Amino acid sequence: MRADPGDRPDSTQEPKRRRHWRPRGLLRSPLSRRILAVNLIAPILLAGGFLYLDTYEDALTASTFQAMRTEADLIAAAIGEGAINLEVSVEGPVVRATHGINPEMSRQMVRRLANLAEVRARLFDTSGTLVADSRRLVGYGGMVQVMDLPPPVLPDNGVGLLRRFYDAIIHPSSDLAKLQPYVERPNQSAGDYPEVLRALTEGESGFFMRVRPTRDRVLSVAVPVQYYKQVVGAVMVSRGAEEIDETLFEMRLGVIEIFAFTLALTILLSFYIAGTIVRPLLRLAGAADRVRHGKAGRHEAIPDFSNRRDELGDLSAALREMTEVLWARMDAIERFAADVAHEIKNPLTSLRSAVETVARIDDPNQQKRLMAVIVDDVQRLNRLITDISDASRLDAELSRAEMESVEIRPMLEMLAEVHAAEAEQRGVTIKVMGDAGDALGIEGLEGRLVQVFRNLIGNAVSFSPPGGTITLRAWRTKGKVVITVADDGPGIPPGKEGDIFKRFYSERPREEKFGTHSGLGLSISQQIVETHRGTIRAENRRDGEGKVVGAIFTVELPSPAPGK
Repeated sequence: MRADPGDRPDSTQEPKRRRHWRPRGLLRSPLSRRILAVNLIAPILLAGGFLYLDTYEDALTASTFQAMRTEADLIAAAIGEGAINLEVSVEGPVVRATHGINPEMSRQMVRRLANLAEVRARLFDTSGTLVADSRRLVGYGGMVQVMDLPPPVLPDNGVGLLRRFYDAIIHPSSDLAKLQPYVERPNQSAGDYPEVLRALTEGESGFFMRVRPTRDRVLSVAVPVQYYKQVVGAVMVSRGAEEIDETLFEMRLGVIEIFAFTLALTILLSFYIAGTIVRPLLRLAGAADRVRHGKAGRHEAIPDFSNRRDELGDLSAALREMTEVLWARMDAIERFAADVAHEIKNPLTSLRSAVETVARIDDPNQQKRLMAVIVDDVQRLNRLITDISDASRLDAELSRAEMESVEIRPMLEMLAEVHAAEAEQRGVTIKVMGDAGDALGIEGLEGRLVQVFRNLIGNAVSFSPPGGTITLRAWRTKGKVVITVADDGPGIPPGKEGDIFKRFYSERPREEKFGTHSGLGLSISQQIVETHRGTIRAENRRDGEGKVVGAIFTVELPSPAPGK
C-alpha cells in the first residue's frame, strides 16, 4: 500500500541541528567582522563626503573669478584713464572726436599691472584686434613670447604616486570633457573668446573656463574698457586653476591623513572591543563544547569571567552555575541508579532463591510458604518500581511546574480528616493547632506539598502507640511558614536524624510487615521541600527528664508577608 503524500511528515518541522563549534581566531570571527564593519561605516562615509568637495570647489572657483574680475577692472580703469588717444576730425561744419587705445602705453600698463596681479592680461580694441599681451614683450629686436614652463615631473615616491592617483580619480576625463579646449592661435582676436565679444558688444563682464591639452584648466574674465561710458576696448585676464587644484589637494590630503589616523584608531578600538567580547565568547563556547563531549574537568569546565561585572560576566556565572547543577544532577542520577540497582537486587535475589527452591521440594506446606515469599517479593518489587518511577519523574516535574498560591492551614485540616479513619483504628488522635484565622498562604505546588504532609502524617500514624496523639501545628514567623508534625512514638534512633532522609533508608515499627515501604518517602519529601527553597528536619521530643517521648518533623517554607 502506497502512502499518501499528504501523510508524510513536513520536513520544515524537523528540528535544526546546531552547527558543530569550531575554534576561530579573532579575525575569523563573524562577530568581530560585524563589529569592525559597523565601526568603519561612519569614518568611511565621512571621508568619502570630504573627498568630494564639489561645493567647496565651486566656492573657490567663484572667489577666484571674482578676484580676477577685480584685477581686470583695475587694469581696464587704468587703461581708460591713461592710455586713450583723443582724435578730432573736422568734416565741414561737423567736428568729430574719436577715442582710441594708445598701443605703446597700454602695453606697458598691461604688462606691469598683470605682473603685479600674477595673471595674464590681454587687451583688445573695438575691432577685436589684440593690442597688448602681458606674455608678449615688444622691443627694438622684435617681439618675445613668454611661455609657461611645464609642471615639474612628480617624483616616484609616496607623495608623487598619491598625486597621480588623486589626479586620476578626482579629475576624471569625463568631467574635463565638458569644458571647451583652450586653443591659442598665433594671431588672436576677440572672436576667439566669447567673453571678450560680450564685453565689447554688450559692455558686460564675462567668465569662462577652458581646459588645456595637458588637462589643466584655464579661468578667464573679460571686462570692457570704457572712456566716459564709451567702450573703447576689452581686457581679458586669465589664470590657471592650479591654485584651486592645489588647495583642494591639500585639503583632501589633510582629510586623508585624518581619515588614516581615524581608521587605524577605529580598527584598533574595534579589535579591542571584539577582543573583550568575542574572545571570552569563544572561550565559553569552546568550554561548553568540551563539556558536551565530556572532555572537560568538573572544576575547570567553564571559564570564570564574573569579575568583569558586565553581561559576559553574568553569562559566565550562569553557565558555571548551570554546569554545576548539571554535574550535581548527573551525580544524583548515578547515585540513584546505584541505589536502585542495590534495592532491586535484594528482592530479586530472594525471589530467585524461592523460585529455585520451590522447584526442588515436594512438601505442600513448604511450597505454600515459598509461594507466599514469592508473592511478597513481587509486591515489594512492584512498590519499589512504582516509587522509583515517581522519584525519577519528580525532578523533571518540579523543574517545569508553575508555582501557585497554596494555603497551608486548610491543607493540614483536610489531611487530618483524611487520616482520621486510619488513626481511629489504631486508637490515635490527630489535632491541628495554630491560628485558625491565618490561612498561611505561600507560593508552591499544592499536589506535591500534600504528598509531603501525607507522608509525614502517615509515618506518625504508623509509629504512634494506641492512645497517642499526633499534633499538627503551623505558624508564620520572619517571612516563612513553619509546620511541625509531632507524635508520641518511640522516636528516632540516636544519630539517625539525618539518615532517615536518605534514599531507600527504612526504619519501620517491628510489628509492620517487612517490605511494606520502599524507603523513598522521606527522601522524596526532602526533595520537594528543597525545591520550594525550604528545609525539613527530624528531631526527638523529650520530657523534662530528657526521656524520648516521640518524634517531631519540622518543615519551613518561605512565605511573603500577609497582604502581599
